[in-house]
Amino acid sequence: MPDDRPKLVVFSGEGADASRLRDRLQESFEVKVGGAGKVSEGGDQGVRPLVAGQQQEKASVQPSGGADWSVSLLNSIGEGVALFRFDGPRLWANELFLGYDPRTSELLAIAAKETGAELVEHQRLGLSPAASPTKPGAGQKLELTSADGSRYFEVLVSLVAPNFPGLPVQAAGAEAEPLIALVVRDVTTANRVRLRMDAIDRAGAELFTLDADAVRKLNAAERLKVLEDKVVRFSRDLLRFDHFAIRLLDPRTGRLELVIKVGLPSEYEAFDIFAKPEGNGISGYVAATGKSYICDDTSRDDLFLPGLHGARSSLTVPLRLHDKVIGILNIESQEEAAFDDDDRQLAEIFARYIAMAVHMQENLVVERTTTNLNVSGRVEGELAEPLADIVQQVEFLQQVVADDPTTSAHVARILRDVEAIRSRVRDVASGPQTLLGVEKAMENRTVDPVLQGRRVLIADDQPKIRQIIGSVLRNRGARVTVCNGGGEAMKALETAHIEQEVPYDLVVSDIRMPDHNGYEVFAAAKKYRPEIPVILMTGFGYDPHHSIVRASQEGLQSVLFKPFQIEQLVDTVRKALKGKN
Repeated sequence: MPDDRPKLVVFSGEGADASRLRDRLQESFEVKVGGAGKVSEGGDQGVRPLVAGQQQEKASVQPSGGADWSVSLLNSIGEGVALFRFDGPRLWANELFLGYDPRTSELLAIAAKETGAELVEHQRLGLSPAASPTKPGAGQKLELTSADGSRYFEVLVSLVAPNFPGLPVQAAGAEAEPLIALVVRDVTTANRVRLRMDAIDRAGAELFTLDADAVRKLNAAERLKVLEDKVVRFSRDLLRFDHFAIRLLDPRTGRLELVIKVGLPSEYEAFDIFAKPEGNGISGYVAATGKSYICDDTSRDDLFLPGLHGARSSLTVPLRLHDKVIGILNIESQEEAAFDDDDRQLAEIFARYIAMAVHMQENLVVERTTTNLNVSGRVEGELAEPLADIVQQVEFLQQVVADDPTTSAHVARILRDVEAIRSRVRDVASGPQTLLGVEKAMENRTVDPVLQGRRVLIADDQPKIRQIIGSVLRNRGARVTVCNGGGEAMKALETAHIEQEVPYDLVVSDIRMPDHNGYEVFAAAKKYRPEIPVILMTGFGYDPHHSIVRASQEGLQSVLFKPFQIEQLVDTVRKALKGKN
């Protein structure tokens, strides 16, 4: 009765007892025990060794009467395997190797021939003892790219002894030259991740690289605009998104402020999202927990808040700075399951670069503010003594020329100038919460035809600032509404629209206010009257919510950096209103 069990050949080795292994396996297999490269009993009928001496292209043909387990194994390992003669022809290959395109196969054959020759030469010269025909598996690793550039391979080239069992004598040749074995591993996925990782490292470094001469000509807001343009460009190249947004966490309110958006409609800004794990969508969850989140199907994920019609999947990662979450990065795709764990890891790395770059920009603004205040304070201190001495000398002169009205008037003028110097130095020293040239501007009550009758809304939470601006513009003929903060300004804009009042011709708003920021005032003004010009103000370029960049993308008229000359504001207002004529 024929034995239908699979045939298994066990070759003995030094220090190993093959008979014990045969006893354990013979219930399931027809076991043959061989030694020194020969099958000890029954010959090799129905059993094929690794290399059968075949010169044909197909390696997976199964012999009748038995199973070729060695070939089956090599066909299932997920790597291409081939054996070449030293002079170039291929002796054998597994199915995966035979599936490579002709050009890739040609490149592999060239690699086998050239690297094999190099290994043999190194072995002959004793330069590479490991690369020896007596040590199977030793060899050299190569990297190879497919002809079309779509696939990457890692290739191990090894020398193989020509006299192992099953190799025909004619294949080895008279000189018994070694054979060349190739093991080819497809590393396309791993290589793409590495290439993207390298690209992210380069992009991250670029976020911190600004041309010194170019930067010197930019104010703080313009520098921030350069940074954010880079963030968007690199994110598009590296993360492959359809919609993109960055929100920064306001530590006072816990609100996630939208600072950059690409491919998202204006309605997206209507979402008030807070750093809470529930009720605030994926962004709120990520900001609250510090954990990244992949949404494979937006239609089935209860956490997802719709951003744009057509978004089918999303990836959200935290912006971390020293393990503190300062915001979130959110990308969306119109395809389901568009993001995987590799995308998550890459996005997390890039998000750290973004967080550090944004933090650096904000530190530069804070440093500039502090430096200006310190310098102004020192100037005030240095001028105090000589100004006091001038006052003392002038008071003495007043007594001397008391009977001379003309000279007394000149002396009184000197005293007023000294006080004006003191006042202006104090204004500068007080930093961004002041305006310059107020006295002279307030004296000018000439009605300006450009401003006459125009309705202007002013929003600032500093009483002194809004009162000065309001008075100066009224003196020039404008109709002014002064609001204490962003919320009051937004309400005034809404009321004017609902009640169909005479519409506002211009909005002047501070950026940093406790209730609503400058961008929110800007957005409300544009909502009710898209063509209305808006001027934003900020101290030394400080823009914690990135209002300037966001509004600039949507038609912001101008930005003024406190402390500024009040006449500069008047000129800016005139230019904005002239553009409406």
